[in-house]
Amino acid sequence: MRIVHAASELFPYLKTGGLADVVGALANALAERGHEVVAFLPGYRAVLDGLAAGATVAAPREFAVQLGEQRLAGELLTLTPRPGLTVRVVCRPEFFDRQFPYWTGGRDYDDNDARFIFFQKAVVEAMRRDGVAADVLHCHDWQTGLLPLLVRAEERRHRVSLAGRTVFTIHNVAYQGVFPRRSFALTNLPESLLSMDGVEYYGKISLLKAGILFADQVTTVSPRYAQEIQTTEFGCGLDGVIRTRANAFRGILNGIDSAVWNPAVDESLPARYSVHDLSGKKVCRATLLAAFGWDEKFAGPIFASVSRMTKAKGHDFILGAQEFFAREDCKLVVLGAGERFYEEAYRRLAAAHPARIALSVSLDEARSHLLEAGADFFLMPSLTEPCGLNQMYSQAYGTVPLTSRVGGLVDTVVDLDERPEEGTGLMFEPGQTGFDEALRRARALFRDKERLAAVRARGMRRDFSWAHAVGRYEQLYRPAP
Repeated sequence: MRIVHAASELFPYLKTGGLADVVGALANALAERGHEVVAFLPGYRAVLDGLAAGATVAAPREFAVQLGEQRLAGELLTLTPRPGLTVRVVCRPEFFDRQFPYWTGGRDYDDNDARFIFFQKAVVEAMRRDGVAADVLHCHDWQTGLLPLLVRAEERRHRVSLAGRTVFTIHNVAYQGVFPRRSFALTNLPESLLSMDGVEYYGKISLLKAGILFADQVTTVSPRYAQEIQTTEFGCGLDGVIRTRANAFRGILNGIDSAVWNPAVDESLPARYSVHDLSGKKVCRATLLAAFGWDEKFAGPIFASVSRMTKAKGHDFILGAQEFFAREDCKLVVLGAGERFYEEAYRRLAAAHPARIALSVSLDEARSHLLEAGADFFLMPSLTEPCGLNQMYSQAYGTVPLTSRVGGLVDTVVDLDERPEEGTGLMFEPGQTGFDEALRRARALFRDKERLAAVRARGMRRDFSWAHAVGRYEQLYRPAP
């Protein structure tokens, strides 16, 4: 099949969260299975800087699209990182040559509507101009929510076939691409779509709603999350819209890229290891301690957190447990960036307890691998979690996840106390009380070396690779007989 992906992030070119990992790994897995895959990505500054560092890029091609009353030009860069996979980068410096992809560091960019409508129109224009007749156009999150509509409009206008089927994946229903009603003019779509049965959303427009309503198939990233977001508690106001697509909606559990997240082959680690020989994990632990100026021979538990610093990720619970981390003979390492409130709160906490708590405000990919390898416990006290990847990375790296009982965490972690012979992590109901109890359970587990070793081994033997998920996508992509 010829499969086109469009996403606002793609690993290894740009990553702010799990979206990049998922789209990158899925595209590679499909190419590995013999499909012809094209992935479109905005030409952010960080992407172009990375390409300049050594990628072979075809000569740029110019294009222009209509954005409301303006006709705007751009350039399209093309690279082929592996057989079967082509990456196409949509460039317009006015829109994408910025320090951050989505926001200023304090708030969203005011022109995110124009930026991502331009990106989507560029995808359609490139497909039309190159004569791409894709079997599937797979769109990811609100930044590509209009594509199912735009591609059909282009097909009608030029009497061509660009995509046999359209698929839209909700990676996080909380991010909805909501813009003022006037932004609809930038789409150049029929006014009839600016209605309750179209893209209108409480007097504004929602690009996520557009993707949900108008794609041929809609997916999300875990079975549990698919159930949750059809409820008022987790649907973020779109649960009713999602329920209208129930017959074309399903949850497909993400996998992890075992060529990237595998301690036996991970070249970013100071030492490799496997379930049969964990000596390399001890080296990673010592390296992690030394990286933050601590004694490499420290014998207590190391807790780690790697995530965007937002309320949804449960950072209030980690901060609420500061007495535990300050009192117990343990270490806490927090890596991430996000809302200034949490960054500053962690800075104060690390400054008050430098011998026990360390902070790295960054999106450091190599260091995130070291935390997964060197820590004993990984903290994911999320209020909501569509799928989550770090809990799978943790198990693969022999690090025990502490996770709340939501979304894809339920689909991927087996609670040790509920199923003692199969447990791979410690789960709890979202909340401070549940998280505090999980920390106490972790402390007891760390003291029981034999039980800890068994939990680690079970986690490392689990298969979270894309080999399972990619087959489900292939079934989805094929039209019903």
